[in-house]
Amino acid sequence: MQAVKEVGGDIVAAFDPNDSVGVIDSYFPDAHFFTEFERFDRHVDKLRRRGAGIDYVSICSPNYLHDAHIRFAFRSHADAICEKPLVLNPWNLDALAEIEKETGRRVSTILQLRLHPAIRALKQKVAETGSNASYNVVLTYVTSRGRWYHTSWKGDEKKSGGIATNIGIHFFDMLTYVFGKPQLNVAHLRDDSRAAGFLELERARVRWFLSVDRNDLPADGPPGRSTYRSITVNGEEIEFSGGFERLHTDSYRLILDGKGFDLEEARPSIELVSTLRTADIATRGERHPRLK
Repeated sequence: MQAVKEVGGDIVAAFDPNDSVGVIDSYFPDAHFFTEFERFDRHVDKLRRRGAGIDYVSICSPNYLHDAHIRFAFRSHADAICEKPLVLNPWNLDALAEIEKETGRRVSTILQLRLHPAIRALKQKVAETGSNASYNVVLTYVTSRGRWYHTSWKGDEKKSGGIATNIGIHFFDMLTYVFGKPQLNVAHLRDDSRAAGFLELERARVRWFLSVDRNDLPADGPPGRSTYRSITVNGEEIEFSGGFERLHTDSYRLILDGKGFDLEEARPSIELVSTLRTADIATRGERHPRLK
């Protein structure tokens, strides 16, 4: 909502099955609000028939609904702006690409880490080194969640895609964006709270570990800290903890300028996490230090 407001947009209608959305008053108090999709659909269609149709549908619904809500946007003669993961599987991308051609509409996804100054600097550094240069990367991300997480749709792999998809997708997109396409992709650990594996990219060898279990937070961390994020490249820590506040707004501005990230930009990371979801637990590949 803040991004829409800052780019001069207006939310005219919103849908959420939960009605605890008073925060909308701080941004768009005049927006029509619906808790039933059918009524929301009818309202949007009515606006279109009156000649006051919407330009974009902004989608931040549960992951497994993204595909359906993007198609709703196209049927409503609007473009779609969708949070990541854009979809859960590569074949969903193929179907949406066909519908884009049929309707002339477009979907853009939010890949805001690509816009972070530290990541842009890293990509430039990698691009400027010789093509034979290879990097050793260790990714550790712990974002603690309570028991609610496993009861919600986020804890259902069929709806969220699992840990690697739900909390790892933006890191995998960033890694493939900076270091190139996957050459080897293996899973070393996969359960309800953790995932880990080894990823060999065109320019990097990556050991990664993801967790929503607070017991995986560093013991020497500050009291009350609920998140730990670390990315080292050849042993050097990449600092990008700050600067996130503007990235959604920057993403929306790019989309309005016709420069948003499209289906094909999202494909490498979608293919990567889709493979991990069904991969056998492997013994090959370098293991993350947390697994030793």
